[in-house]
Amino acid sequence: MMAKIRRIGRRFPDYGWSWPTGSLDQLLKAALLPDEEAARLCAADWLNENDIDHVSFREHRLLAAISDRFGRKLAGHAAYPRLVGLQKMLWTKSRMAMREAEPTLKAMVDAGCSVMLIKGASRIALDAAAQRGRVAHDIDILVQPQDMQPAFDVLRDRDWQNATGVSPQYLRTRLASLRSMNFFKGNYGDIDLHQLAYDGSQQNAEDDLAIWRRAIAAEFSDVEVVVPSPADRIALAIAHGGLDAHTHSDWLVDCTVAIQGGTVDWTIFLDIVAGRGLAVAAAVALSYLALEIGIAVPEAVLAKVVEMADRRGAARLSSVLQAKPRTDFGALTWLSRGFAKQLRLQRKKGRLKQAERDIVWRGKPMSAKAAGEPAAFVLSQTLDKPQGDTGELMLDLIVRIAVPPVRRRIEMEINAGDRHVARLRSMAISRSGGERVLRFRGRVKLDHAGRPLVLEARPSRQFRVWDDEQAVATYGALPFQLVSAKFSRTG
Repeated sequence: MMAKIRRIGRRFPDYGWSWPTGSLDQLLKAALLPDEEAARLCAADWLNENDIDHVSFREHRLLAAISDRFGRKLAGHAAYPRLVGLQKMLWTKSRMAMREAEPTLKAMVDAGCSVMLIKGASRIALDAAAQRGRVAHDIDILVQPQDMQPAFDVLRDRDWQNATGVSPQYLRTRLASLRSMNFFKGNYGDIDLHQLAYDGSQQNAEDDLAIWRRAIAAEFSDVEVVVPSPADRIALAIAHGGLDAHTHSDWLVDCTVAIQGGTVDWTIFLDIVAGRGLAVAAAVALSYLALEIGIAVPEAVLAKVVEMADRRGAARLSSVLQAKPRTDFGALTWLSRGFAKQLRLQRKKGRLKQAERDIVWRGKPMSAKAAGEPAAFVLSQTLDKPQGDTGELMLDLIVRIAVPPVRRRIEMEINAGDRHVARLRSMAISRSGGERVLRFRGRVKLDHAGRPLVLEARPSRQFRVWDDEQAVATYGALPFQLVSAKFSRTG
């Protein structure tokens, strides 16, 4: 007996209100409609009404899928050469990102890590030809918690840069408390390292283990990896894309590819949706695919998902707001969605385990006259430790820093070899710029291995290329002059 699906309305707060509309809907139909001629007409209409050069990366990702689907069937359109050029450019960047990542992924596997590819990379691992139409400029990998440290060490040892700006020593002490980290290398290398597949608002410890039991062996170039099961791929696509206002709408293409593969265990999918609180996002996505596009989502599955979503109460309203494409927002919707998203982000940031206590020394301004004679400006300075002292000491540092005329954070660290000691932080609130003299004071433990303490300037965030003067002024590491460093006994 077929399940009865209630009518899905297009008014808030029903799920059809969050379906893609306008040009985004047109692009998705061009990529997904089972009727190829109807899909081709949608593509031609979109190309008639829009300029490829003046749309966002979200549209570019879908255009790559459309170009791959139709090829020369769109050759009669004036925009065809530009479409082909766009697809080649996106494919080249994806291929370069893969090429940069491959040796590192192999090194992780060789180090004993189990590596699971998720999101776009998983589709390419299952079907190498998919990279023509699936943009994957970043490679998302999932490792088990016990493999987080060796995977991180591989990235560090191969000179991958963490996007946050903190040192590898600092990060290594906090691996157990971080869900994911972004690393980049060279012009194209971009790896997101996850130890959990879902964010903190979608936690389910039992399923965190089950996703590995359900995983499927695959190959990424010559690297042996695993990918999520079809049910997991759909759930992950919805979890990562369905509550982000369609920042990247090709996640709906990923869902469709998994569904059309015909091997989805829908019972497992429903269990994941229930366990991770994904019912509303799944109701929006699957109702759109089934009722608007015509993808063969089983009626009983869609009915069950809608039933689960309908029982979500007030949480349903928040999720419906977050699922709506951002291009459809009015002023009131912007405000409402912003509030709902902030609530989710607070849950999303939930830590896995209590991290080692963050040791932060706050800088206190000093008079420049009281600072004495400074040394040269540097980004890193080894501190001369006192002779004969061991154990815990008090360290009193005075530094002079030339601050650009912007409001920004001042970030420094003290490390000893691979051991993190402390973060030194201050704020430049005024935009006047000029020299600042800061005093930092805190306790340090001298390294029994004889490794010296090193004071270093850190950027407040990293960029692949520091070619923007404003970015350098706002986020770059600030050279400093070490005025003095005095050790004294504590207590």
